[in-house]
Amino acid sequence: MQFFHDHVLSIILFTPLVGMVPLLFIPGSNKQAIRWWGNLVMFAGFLVSLPLVFWFPNQDPTEQFKFIEQHTWIPSIGAQYYLGIDGISFLLIMLTTVLGFLSVLSSWTAIEDRVKEYYAVFLLLQTGMLGVFMSLDFFLFYVFWEVMLVPMYFIIGVWGGPRKLYAAIKFFLYTLAGSVLMLLGILTLYFRYHTDTGVYTFNVLELIKHSSAWPEQLQFWVFWAFMIGFAIKVPMFPFHTWLPDAHVEAPTAGSVILAGVLLKMGTYGFIRFSLPLLPKASTNPRIVKVMVVLSIIGIVYGALVSLVQRDMKKLVAYSSVSHLGFCTLGIFALNPHGLSGSVIQQINHGISTGALFLIVGLIYERRHTREIKELSGLSNVMPVYATLFMIVMLSSVGLPLLNGFIGEFTILQGAFEANWRWAAWAVSGIVLGAAYLLWLYQRTMFGTLDNPKNQALKDLNFREIMTLVPLIVWAFWIGLYPKPFFNVLEKPVTAIVQELKPDYYGAPANASAAPPAPTSSEANSAPAATPASTAPESPEAPARSEIPGASR
Repeated sequence: MQFFHDHVLSIILFTPLVGMVPLLFIPGSNKQAIRWWGNLVMFAGFLVSLPLVFWFPNQDPTEQFKFIEQHTWIPSIGAQYYLGIDGISFLLIMLTTVLGFLSVLSSWTAIEDRVKEYYAVFLLLQTGMLGVFMSLDFFLFYVFWEVMLVPMYFIIGVWGGPRKLYAAIKFFLYTLAGSVLMLLGILTLYFRYHTDTGVYTFNVLELIKHSSAWPEQLQFWVFWAFMIGFAIKVPMFPFHTWLPDAHVEAPTAGSVILAGVLLKMGTYGFIRFSLPLLPKASTNPRIVKVMVVLSIIGIVYGALVSLVQRDMKKLVAYSSVSHLGFCTLGIFALNPHGLSGSVIQQINHGISTGALFLIVGLIYERRHTREIKELSGLSNVMPVYATLFMIVMLSSVGLPLLNGFIGEFTILQGAFEANWRWAAWAVSGIVLGAAYLLWLYQRTMFGTLDNPKNQALKDLNFREIMTLVPLIVWAFWIGLYPKPFFNVLEKPVTAIVQELKPDYYGAPANASAAPPAPTSSEANSAPAATPASTAPESPEAPARSEIPGASR
């Protein structure tokens, strides 16, 4: 048991890859055996990650990163096998293992061709995604970043829709272009660190300790190299054009993983690398203004384009541009509420949008169309489907007591503290989000059942229900009791804010007494309850004590 505890991250990381090896020896004609094995391996991956939920809160509170595993890998270049997680990566790892299993489970009847290859690349993809969130060595991080690109290309290009090759190549080229720029930024820091210290290292934590010594001009250029790489992955406006094509053409499970996990790698990159490694650039007013403006444009633009979509899947795809805009807005509010809300909203987006893609996939398997005009009155023949769809839709809208409300409210609170105009513009995205999702639901679930093709549709079976129920339970958990999520984010968020703004909590000598990142009670209370002394005053925003009571 002690061995499992000490190497839990490696076990979680390589379980899918180890499970892929026996899969290769199962005859391709035995599709049922392949499906059972693929699902069992993914479920095992979830089970081995489950102890983190109980162990993580009980780790040494003085250590920011837990479950450290560090071994020499390529000493000639200073690369290490270095794994570790904090509260941010912990939540994203749990999201990955849950969505990975549910995505594979949803593929049981959806994939009929090249079944063995499908499950093999999915297991490889899972290892790549987990590695990105665990790596504390830049070289190792980049290896996993590139590893997950290839399986996703094949998932779209082999098992996708009519325009699958176009979508797959577009996804690959966009992401690869961003990756190359990110690599240039990594190498710039790598060689600059050697110039300053005489040591070659890709150790992220050592580079962060040295961040105050980076020249401001160097930080400026490296920030933009990282920004393009991460913004393409998010995707932020105007780098978003690959996303709708990839989502629409990908199979259902591919869309779920793409929206639920892969997009979070961009926002994770901003939080893990851009902010703490490049504090001078990240707090530069001009850079912050550019990032916030692009985020707000993405929020409003994504919502407006979603309103006019005739394809259910494309509507959900463009909604991701809008929802991820909230996440980047929270990041560049550069305060505890914004950062905590951004991470919570990343989890929320994985839950709600992942479930929405499952909803779209379930009806597509029955009707082989995603055209909204072809689907009306479905609640008359599929009441269970309509009920689950309603809950998922309301969680994406941000209804109180569901997960979306907690993340959006906390982000808006952080944005208001930074500049009230940011929050005012962002609120329009929530209103438009309610409009396009409620209108989608009204057109597909209600109305007359006058299309003969819809009249004999079967409701969800047990397997299909179980792909949605865990996500719905998680949505209610965050909406009703978000305290555990904010608790695990408290230390990493506080560390990032102190790195960016050493005087944010007061004199550095009092940093140990700094107020924590927002808790669940703060997420559901008025900003006025926060002492004015805990936030820097902005000429464009009222003092924190003057912020009006919370309202939606």
